[in-house]
Amino acid sequence: MDRDLWSGMAVFVEIVEAGSFAKAAARLGQSPSSLSHAMRALETRLGIRLLDRTTRSLAPTSAGEALLDRLRPAMDAVDLALGALDMARDRPTGRIRINAHRTAAVHVVLPKLAGFSHACPDVAVELVVNDGLVDIVAERFDCGVRHQGELQRDMISVPISPPVPLVFVATKTYIRDHALPETPDDLGRHHCICYRYTSSGTIHVWEFVVDGRRFERAIPGSFVTNDVDVMCNAALNGLGIACLPRAHVESHLASGTLVEVLDGWAPILPPNHLYYPNRRQPSAAFRAFLDVMRS
Repeated sequence: MDRDLWSGMAVFVEIVEAGSFAKAAARLGQSPSSLSHAMRALETRLGIRLLDRTTRSLAPTSAGEALLDRLRPAMDAVDLALGALDMARDRPTGRIRINAHRTAAVHVVLPKLAGFSHACPDVAVELVVNDGLVDIVAERFDCGVRHQGELQRDMISVPISPPVPLVFVATKTYIRDHALPETPDDLGRHHCICYRYTSSGTIHVWEFVVDGRRFERAIPGSFVTNDVDVMCNAALNGLGIACLPRAHVESHLASGTLVEVLDGWAPILPPNHLYYPNRRQPSAAFRAFLDVMRS
């Protein structure tokens, strides 16, 4: 809609509701002469008189009354929309959409959501689990969670977890049948459970640490998947050795259903970061969510 036309109609409604040009001018912080000029321009633009006015009073014409009947619901809708914006700015409401890789979703984001939901009951949360790299702006996410080094460019990021230790695991039965690997060189004689990246299609290259030195080694996978839960279950079913985040298998290590192998050789991943586009005026809901995630 023409901006000047919309502005003129808003002035017309304000004048009628105020009952005079002087009162409308005071409400709008303008001069009576500027409102008079705006009304003349609107009537000229529409080609019809909207107000009957004298030195003492004013009233809408029949055409003006008909226009008011149409304009008032529209103005009310605009007021409601602006009120909703004020509420979103000042009080946490609405929806937060997060895209996180599975381990972070389960072990970093979810444990903090109960407290967030209690503090912000009017905010709905949608957590999408995706281990691939995602354009969070194009996919209309409020934020993403990935390891440092895997973040999209031109994003603001904050750490929301400590560094993430990995661990090599297998079942006792598998170790009994295939012997215990002592060094990474021994893995060539073992069945290994490997991860394929969803985005690139490449297979994760295993990393090792010795005496503070980090090195990589391509491990031929006897079983390959693109899901860490499936990797964990594959290890539990005795398919071989898997390299997984320690948090993801901690309960299995504690119960003895999985045992650690190559102790001391596993690397540590960088911290998980929550990242999001630059927002000069973030909603109250997103500010509250960000505060909870980095607490």
